[in-house]
Amino acid sequence: MTKRVLIIGGTGLISTAITKQLLARSDVEVWHYNRGLGNQAEVSEGVRTIHGDRTDYARFEAQMAEAGPFDGVIDMIGFKAEEAESAVRAFHGRVGHYIYCSTVDVYSKQGNAYPVAEDGERNASPSFPYAYNKVLSENILFAAHDAERFPVTIIRPAQTYGGSGTAVPSVADGNYQMKRLREGRPIIVHGDGMSIWVACHRDDVARAFVNAIGNEVALGKAYNVTGEEWMTYDRYWRIVAQELGVREPSIVHIPTDLLGKLLPKRAEWCVENFRYNNIYDNSAARRDLDFRYTVTWEEGIRDVIRVLDESGAIEAAGERPWYDALLTSWSEAECLMEVKMVGMDD
Repeated sequence: MTKRVLIIGGTGLISTAITKQLLARSDVEVWHYNRGLGNQAEVSEGVRTIHGDRTDYARFEAQMAEAGPFDGVIDMIGFKAEEAESAVRAFHGRVGHYIYCSTVDVYSKQGNAYPVAEDGERNASPSFPYAYNKVLSENILFAAHDAERFPVTIIRPAQTYGGSGTAVPSVADGNYQMKRLREGRPIIVHGDGMSIWVACHRDDVARAFVNAIGNEVALGKAYNVTGEEWMTYDRYWRIVAQELGVREPSIVHIPTDLLGKLLPKRAEWCVENFRYNNIYDNSAARRDLDFRYTVTWEEGIRDVIRVLDESGAIEAAGERPWYDALLTSWSEAECLMEVKMVGMDD
């Protein structure tokens, strides 16, 4: 029997991979709900699309009622509590399984113990709206969970990449930092570069979402679906440099607190997230969703670089004048401190 599966989103980084994996099955009819502004061409063939604005709640709920019941709904773009409340109204009694894409950022920073499992404390700070709002959304969905009328599963990825989805820098953006590496210019890494980071290829993450659909074992549960190479931030970027053909990158370490003061907007994720160790326990997803980490960071980022180079995206990355200004200021401050501290360690 053919299953009707709706992806709210459908053309983003992870949902593109989910769509492709679902389309490869003969027993699934794939639907998208989006505004028609994303990467439609890559996944449009074989997909039925409903266009609309998720945040126009009354219209969204009316469109879902008109579309009829779905065996599975995968919500890839839900962010705010109001969106979760709308999803409950739209799908309660009309969905076989509601799967919500959350994030490991819902967990408290720092973790009380590592690796962080699904029962870890979820106390994201209001100063980090992305994570804080995901916690509120999770709470609403868990409260609404009903195995018969509104079965819920929540999946929590960490950094996910693939296609043109690039590496994550401390500040700036991945393509620009890759450009700097290729040109032999230094890059900025927060702190001492020793915080632990993980990344997972979108094909591996997508497989967990696909395997969750209709999986009764997964009902009412949350799952970590993350990378399993625990890399220091320095190591993470040295692998990027290696795959770019740069033998030894020049890495400049700047204290995270200072980055937050000097670049409060650009360094928000660095201050709220990257400075902490990101180490997660995927054993539940491996057991229940057949999650497997099959693409190494070295292999995956090599393919991303190939895709980016096909379009010239790295070379075309625009300059960020503030980046070199920050490096110059930090170098001057280091020199000044050296002068002032001469002889004081005797």
